[in-house]
Amino acid sequence: MSDSRNTESQLGVMGQGHVDIDAVKAYFLKLQDEICSALEQHDTSATFMTDEWERQPLGGGRSRVIENGSVFEKGGVNFSHVGGEKLPPSATAARPELAGRSFQAMGVSLVIHPKNPLVPTSHANVRFFMAEKPGEEPVWWFGGGFDLTPYYGFDEDCIHWHTTAKGAVNSFGAGYYTKFKEWCDDYFYLAHRDEHRGVGGLFFDDFNELGFDQSFELVKAVGQAYIDAYVPIVNKRKGLEYTEQQREFQLYRRGRYVEFNLVYDRGTLFGLQSKGRTESILMSLPPLVSWKYNWSPEDNTREAELYTKYLKPQNWVEM
Repeated sequence: MSDSRNTESQLGVMGQGHVDIDAVKAYFLKLQDEICSALEQHDTSATFMTDEWERQPLGGGRSRVIENGSVFEKGGVNFSHVGGEKLPPSATAARPELAGRSFQAMGVSLVIHPKNPLVPTSHANVRFFMAEKPGEEPVWWFGGGFDLTPYYGFDEDCIHWHTTAKGAVNSFGAGYYTKFKEWCDDYFYLAHRDEHRGVGGLFFDDFNELGFDQSFELVKAVGQAYIDAYVPIVNKRKGLEYTEQQREFQLYRRGRYVEFNLVYDRGTLFGLQSKGRTESILMSLPPLVSWKYNWSPEDNTREAELYTKYLKPQNWVEM
């Protein structure tokens, strides 16, 4: 990460003051309801099941999963609120000054895997984190964003996705879209493949520079923008005919999703290291995946176009 993205790491100064953790939790639960409801309207044969769970010593969650639908082959929208007496290594690697603090972490995290390979996979996450130490002010920050992973690219979908993302965050300050878009491109990158995961979107972490109230409002805007960005794409593409070859390519490309989540994703690593609920942490994995040895697409095909055009970071809207 560049120096500009690490300014928020001075959290002992910036992330203090008024914090309303109950309001954050209430909003995250409401957002989970709204996202599941919006997606269910586009699948005629499946709905989200709800699985509530508890975690010791602090917390629990509400996992919602949809499977084997006419549109969504697998999707998970998870709310969790967990805590502990000691931060796990993934949370203190870049912030050694927070080692030894107790913590609370909560958020909504989702991944949607459509059945039709012409409908892109999507991911979104909004989260809040607070580290505490007796006799000191709590240190807190927000994080989140959303990104799109097509298997077959459509320019108009990419433009709509990024236009919605820009509108959500730039109302809080010119330049936020550019900063978060570039952060997303950097973060969702598989170094061992030298590939980006998709066409990007927004990503931010350690965010508290607007103060609690306005930082929280930005997170709310991002949560709503995910619905506004993804649902129209699903509705436009879900009825398109596809071939078995396109389906096979989708399963192959899903392998990249698995690799990123298990090797690089900070949320996955944090959940496993903090002894979170494994079933909920890994619910984002697709139901069917394939790996092929040393495979590459033929030149001048739509499969090749994914690599040469859509997996290359570019400015889909004016920065």
